[in-house]
Amino acid sequence: MSDGIRPFRIEIPRADLDYLHDRLTNARWSGELPGVGWTRGIPLGYLQELAEYWRRQYDWRAQEVRLNQYPQFTTELDGQRIHFLHVRSDQADAKPLLITHGFPSSVAEFLYLIELLVNPAAGQAFHIIAPSLPGYAFSTPLAATGWTMGRTARAWVELMRRLGYERYGVHGGDVGAGVSAMVAGLDGEHVLGVHVVTDPLTAANTATFLPGMADRLDENDQVDKLILDRMDAFKKEGSGYLAIQNSRPQTIGYGLVDSPLLQLIDGLHSP
Repeated sequence: MSDGIRPFRIEIPRADLDYLHDRLTNARWSGELPGVGWTRGIPLGYLQELAEYWRRQYDWRAQEVRLNQYPQFTTELDGQRIHFLHVRSDQADAKPLLITHGFPSSVAEFLYLIELLVNPAAGQAFHIIAPSLPGYAFSTPLAATGWTMGRTARAWVELMRRLGYERYGVHGGDVGAGVSAMVAGLDGEHVLGVHVVTDPLTAANTATFLPGMADRLDENDQVDKLILDRMDAFKKEGSGYLAIQNSRPQTIGYGLVDSPLLQLIDGLHSP
């Protein structure tokens, strides 16, 4: 394994952007039964509106410039290329903070936070380290199977060691919350503290995957009953995407690579 850390800059070729525009312009649309709303999936009109915004109004170059304002790097961890932002504060007492995004997301979700954390008007300042999860954004392509939260957490521990940080905090949301918690468990000697966030619905959905979680909840308790109801709804109506991604990722991968529309709907959920 190489310990090298290399500067990285986002530069998407013009030809790729033109190809995307052409694919959106010439997209083929499936039919839709009348009056079904969201009950059978994403409504046709809703998706067409999003695709038209992407085709005509979304300015990738502006976003590319915005992303490239922050120092970015790549390094190899456990055989996998990992992309990360590393934004250092000018404040002398700044503390390192490792932040991990969730699914289906990227480090772009932190762009509104970075400046507030690096150069706060008051309070603690932070050096921000924001890696892209393996298989996400520029931490691609995947070099091997087996990138569980635990393996990712071990890679993050090595990343912080490689960057020379002796003491650091961790933050994450969604799957990033799980990774952050595991980093703390693996590297408690060096982790200052853990902060995790997620919305109640995601928390309930996540509980679906925890062994024995449902058995520990009391359906006569108001809060537990709400969690059980959400877990049940997720298993019946909201977990189809998860089943194919867990069991046949290669199959869904063809569509995600080839179809901008499938990329657009990946991660959209019914209201």
